[in-house]
Amino acid sequence: MIIGSGLIAQSLQFIDQENHLFFASGVSNSLETRSSEFEREFMLLKKSIEKYSECKLLYFSTLSVNDQSKQDSQYVLHKLKLEEYIRNNTTSHLILRIGNIVGKGGNPNTLFNFLKTQISQGMTFTIHQRARRLLLDVDDVSKFLQTYGDDLNNQTVNFAYPYYYDLKEIVQAIEIRMMKKANYTETDDGDFYKIDFDGTADGFFTGIDADEYLKNLAEKYI
Repeated sequence: MIIGSGLIAQSLQFIDQENHLFFASGVSNSLETRSSEFEREFMLLKKSIEKYSECKLLYFSTLSVNDQSKQDSQYVLHKLKLEEYIRNNTTSHLILRIGNIVGKGGNPNTLFNFLKTQISQGMTFTIHQRARRLLLDVDDVSKFLQTYGDDLNNQTVNFAYPYYYDLKEIVQAIEIRMMKKANYTETDDGDFYKIDFDGTADGFFTGIDADEYLKNLAEKYI
């Protein structure tokens, strides 16, 4: 059973199982501040757990809960609240904290989509030189769950390609693919947070070069 219709939900179609509840619906904008949106996701999650109590729940959270600069954001507090609710109200679950998703379509506010739009439209944007980002091909979500999902139970797993990409690296990959120069300014701002990846996440990406992973994302989704 899949709850949701967005990018992640669509990528899960071919691994859907009757005894699994994939909860891929809810607040997708990390800058959201409307309490009604957070409450809507919580109520949907609660009802889904009650209705499919015999299923293993797979919930998609965010790596940004590890970002100390965002500990007071409503989005992060909401995600942590839901994670705790899941731990206390399910007999079987897997919480997957994911990085910056890259896919075809989806939320226009995601990093990759934002940069792609700015470059294609010739818009000027600002790059924070100290910022680093963890990327994740949306197709790797279903592949990871197909490989490790049954073995991971009642755990919270950090999952993204384990390389901290400089924003200029990402911009350059998009420029090459689009054959168009980006217009941007740079500021001495930005930061990033370190993530502890366990053996399953590291093992999944073993042998995949960081430059090649980024190049493949650009070729696949642009």
